[in-house]
Amino acid sequence: MKLGLIDHPSGDRPIAALSLLLTGVFVLALQDSLVKLMSGDTSFWQFQTLRSLGNLSFILILALASGSLGLMLPRNWRPVYLRAAFLTVCMFFFFAGAPFLTVPQMAAGLYTYPLFVSLLAAPVLGETVGPWRIGALLAGAGGAALVLAPWHEDFSAVQVLPVIAGFFYACNILTLRRACRNESPLALAFAVGIAFVGSGCIGIALLSAFPLDAGLRAAMPFVAVGWPELTLMVAGFALFASVLNLTGNICLSRAYQTADASWLAPMDFSYLVFAALWSKVIFDQWPTPQALVGMTLIGGAGVVTAWRERVVARRG
Repeated sequence: MKLGLIDHPSGDRPIAALSLLLTGVFVLALQDSLVKLMSGDTSFWQFQTLRSLGNLSFILILALASGSLGLMLPRNWRPVYLRAAFLTVCMFFFFAGAPFLTVPQMAAGLYTYPLFVSLLAAPVLGETVGPWRIGALLAGAGGAALVLAPWHEDFSAVQVLPVIAGFFYACNILTLRRACRNESPLALAFAVGIAFVGSGCIGIALLSAFPLDAGLRAAMPFVAVGWPELTLMVAGFALFASVLNLTGNICLSRAYQTADASWLAPMDFSYLVFAALWSKVIFDQWPTPQALVGMTLIGGAGVVTAWRERVVARRG
């Protein structure tokens, strides 16, 4: 039995891709909000390992259900595992600040990634960055500044972590679109699962063998502790997060494989809306008016960047 969503892509389907993208960002925004909620009960390394082991188990089940274990094997392993490495680093920086940041702050930092795509377009892809992209860069940078508010007395360097995550997410997007378009979503997800389990185990081993200072562990237990006591609640949460993560990432991978990235990218920014909604539902927190303006600027900059990429592609 073939499962179309996880098989190798076969042509562009823009409407289906848009539905997949909206499903993916909705599910991932929920997962990211729940990680913040549970950050006081687990550690990044424990959560990363448990969730990814769940992912690998579900991937194996899906491959068996499709009748082809070969769907887990990439056609070209180098870019697939390079992308997995980018996502591994991205997730560390994104979740490292979860205990201290609001969900909209995390989301706005991550979604600066189109700015980095534009910055990398010239040196990596040989593309010309014209006035529209430069204007979008400036607007996006201004939006990020409004969200981070570095001029406030309570500003912390932790607020920059999601922006660093945005850089590595941009590297992931470029690699996916340029070199992984013909890979099955299961092969992409399997590679990410392997990378996440490996990084989680390394973090647990190092922090267990060489514990950090007690003060640092008390201040940042989510990233400074390797393996806290595992409770049934944490195990169940990791399993649920695994379902959300795998669903979201398979939807996003297939979406970007079956439609032009510049056409999909504007709707990708619906993540900012979903993140704000989940923040209100779960934490009863709503972005400040200043942060809402900043998120709007970031989203608008991403839309302009995507539009210009589409115009350039058509001219080419």
